[in-house]
Amino acid sequence: MKVTVVVDNSIPISAKKPFLGEHGLSLLLETDSYKLLLDAGQSDAVVHNLSLLGVHPLQLDAMAISHGHYDHTGGIPYILRHRRKAIPIYAHSLIFSRRFSVLGGGREYIGIPFDKEESICLGANWNLTNDPLEIAPNLWFSGGMPRKTSFETGDTNLVVCAEDGCDCQDNMLDDTSLYYVSDKGLVVIGGCSHSGLVNTVRRGFEITGQTRLAGWIGGTHLGPVTDAQQQLTLATLEQYSPDFIAANHCTGFAMMAELRQLFGKKFIPAFVGTMIEF
Repeated sequence: MKVTVVVDNSIPISAKKPFLGEHGLSLLLETDSYKLLLDAGQSDAVVHNLSLLGVHPLQLDAMAISHGHYDHTGGIPYILRHRRKAIPIYAHSLIFSRRFSVLGGGREYIGIPFDKEESICLGANWNLTNDPLEIAPNLWFSGGMPRKTSFETGDTNLVVCAEDGCDCQDNMLDDTSLYYVSDKGLVVIGGCSHSGLVNTVRRGFEITGQTRLAGWIGGTHLGPVTDAQQQLTLATLEQYSPDFIAANHCTGFAMMAELRQLFGKKFIPAFVGTMIEF
């Protein structure tokens, strides 16, 4: 399995191609016979960067969406327009929930920036499921993510508007991840992991029957959460002793620096163009 970062907030100084960076995430998963795109960033940057990687949207066998935020879904219509052919998209049934950010006292819509019907007309074949599903050999879609830890409380700045008009914390029940069963154990491939990194890993163990975390790829959403959640998550992650941690997007530079200090060369800053093979 090879995973390539197609969209991320940052581009490494060593990049030899004119990649575009933006606040968002997209990962390309490849085996010898299968290509899947997890998330699509927020704009047409996903198509631009895929082209620099030598991949046309027509070559994709499927897509999966980790959750319903604009910075993971905004690029979907661009993929569909360039593809001009139907494609299966795996996601949770609550992905089209209307959600907002109230960071800094402002209010901003941060949900999916297009209608479901519009995407269907463009060729999106939505497979909305809350249950685990093996979408390719050894590659699992998590479905709904149980919240079992007491310390992974999430981001209070993310809200949904309740029927009575009040803002309630968005528990991101549509948050999902992908799990790959490698020879060395479980590899978690996620978007933001709003459910919590530890909850996400434990769900992977339950679904796949694996008992060892071989690696992590994607956002961790450790940047915006409480200090207590950050430190307890890092302590648990250290106990898992993975072979690599390829973090990006919502992890934040401060937490990436802590991960580097904790894991040394096992830490990979997963910026645009980074390839991880396992």
